[in-house]
Amino acid sequence: MSTSESFAPATPLRRAQRIANIEVSEILRIGARAAQLKREGRDVIVLGAGEPDFDTPDNVKAAAVRAIEAGDTKYTLLDGTLALKQAIVGKFKRENGLTFGVDQITVGAGAKQVLHNALMATLDEGDEVIVVTPYWTSYADMITLAGGVTVQVAGREENGFLLDPADLEAAITPRTRWLMLNSPSNPSGAAYDEARLRAIGDVLLRHPHVWLLSDDIYEHLIYDGFEFKTMAQIEPRLADRTLTVNGLSKAYAMTGWRLGYAGGPRELIAAMAVVQSQSTSNPCSISQAAAIEALNGPQDVLKERQASFLRRRDLVVDALNAIEGIRCRRPEGAFYTFASCAGVLGKTTPDGKVLDTDADFCAYLLNSHDVAVVPGGIFGLAPYFRISYATSEAQLKTAMTRIAAAVQALR
Repeated sequence: MSTSESFAPATPLRRAQRIANIEVSEILRIGARAAQLKREGRDVIVLGAGEPDFDTPDNVKAAAVRAIEAGDTKYTLLDGTLALKQAIVGKFKRENGLTFGVDQITVGAGAKQVLHNALMATLDEGDEVIVVTPYWTSYADMITLAGGVTVQVAGREENGFLLDPADLEAAITPRTRWLMLNSPSNPSGAAYDEARLRAIGDVLLRHPHVWLLSDDIYEHLIYDGFEFKTMAQIEPRLADRTLTVNGLSKAYAMTGWRLGYAGGPRELIAAMAVVQSQSTSNPCSISQAAAIEALNGPQDVLKERQASFLRRRDLVVDALNAIEGIRCRRPEGAFYTFASCAGVLGKTTPDGKVLDTDADFCAYLLNSHDVAVVPGGIFGLAPYFRISYATSEAQLKTAMTRIAAAVQALR
């Protein structure tokens, strides 16, 4: 071929329509901006990531080392080893009063994959999934990727950011396939007690075509004597259309291990296995060995860390409520606050920028006062902002001082 022969330029990449309106998480973008400012020498405090600052417990790490030394580094069963599934069965029975067979358990590379598998396995084009605002941002994008339609139902602040049963009833249509319920919630920290769950369960019992995705990932992070309950536990009549999802990342500080699990109807678990078989196949064998120890080993660390998070929650909530123009509800669980910044909107920053939205306020905090938080709009409810208090008390105190100074500087 002659070196002088010309070639037509490559056609620009055309994204698949399914991701045409989906971008990398805004939370990651904020984190990237904060990292850039840190590289420039700024002392930025990042309160954006949903990741505990604690380390994985030593006994769990030791179990992983033993697995490596024993050569437990091969493929495992598609959706979890038998030993891990048995540990999960025991966890559900011991902590939630739920009885599952091992063929009703699935294990994935994080609870996020488990949710994704469920949606991919069940949604057809145009099927509807009800989510309660504010909601974890990935819910809507996962629904879209699976061909579904997200139906947002507001969890109003005056209702504790929780779903009102009457609003749920009004949102259900013949196309509704799932209700996604996250308790305690990311981003609000709101949690459903037994009475509220029963009221929602009564609605679902009237609509047998609607299934429930119960995202319980923050189960062990609850405060003030709140008693955690999950739907299949209190309403057994919904068990045959409920997927109860959980994982190791939050309670056991195992975010990087990527290990989530769920229990549900056999036919759903089998359908989810089909999806996983053509994506990741089995989760990491070492992570699975570590997860067995986390679930079966000593649980003292959970109470110790819960107490630490409680102190941090109160520190942040009290500090925010002392700032004029900011209002923050005290959440029942998780490690987030979801505060209203409505009282500062319309004000002007020292450099002349008018704060019209919660995103403007969060950008001002980051660019001018070195505190990274997340605007509520990306969770489906504005004007609020989310703080993750999964960092040291010293860092939180400094961040609260900076936020107070930032608001004080507005005019």
